Amino acid sequence: MLFANSLENQLQRWNETICNQPQNPNAYIRRGMVNFQLGKIDESIQDFDTAEQLDARLKPYLWQRGLSYYYAERFAEGAQQFEIDLTVNAQDLEETLWRYLCIARFSGVEEARNSLLTVKNDPRRIMRSVYDLYAGNCTPDDVLNIGKSEGVKGNFYSHLYLGLYYEVENNLNLAQKYIVKAADNYKIDDYMWYLAEVHKNLRQWF
Repeated sequence: MLFANSLENQLQRWNETICNQPQNPNAYIRRGMVNFQLGKIDESIQDFDTAEQLDARLKPYLWQRGLSYYYAERFAEGAQQFEIDLTVNAQDLEETLWRYLCIARFSGVEEARNSLLTVKNDPRRIMRSVYDLYAGNCTPDDVLNIGKSEGVKGNFYSHLYLGLYYEVENNLNLAQKYIVKAADNYKIDDYMWYLAEVHKNLRQWF
């Protein structure tokens, strides 16, 4: 309940900001993020779209919209958003992984793996191991072991991305196991933790 109330308070603050500054694109991005965290997927996309309409230069930075597209099941648009994001953030493995997840949902896992983009120099060891898993070059246990070695945050990311991996593989029992564990056991102050909560609630996994 405190979780929901805090987000509702943030939403109210951004509503007030937008009322006073209707041409402020950043305010729409921030409200869109809160809408997403509250599970209001369509509303979040509307906010991100408005931000882009106010400043077209923002388009390659709207990774949050790519995530919202995924949960709106607009997978082709999600894949496109993450491709565009990589033009300004070429060292971020998460953009590539979400592109993979989107493609897997509309074209299958094999096509997603075959079109997995090469990313170098992401400093996060856990994300490199997840990338290797998605590429077919390591095992889920390898990912879990690296996550364990990196504390709560590493554990969170290993479980989240394993759950996402298993969902596109259509192994929903393991997907549920890892997503729920990520959300319930490894809470971190991070947008992706809220994503795990949204995922869990949308799928009604408890």
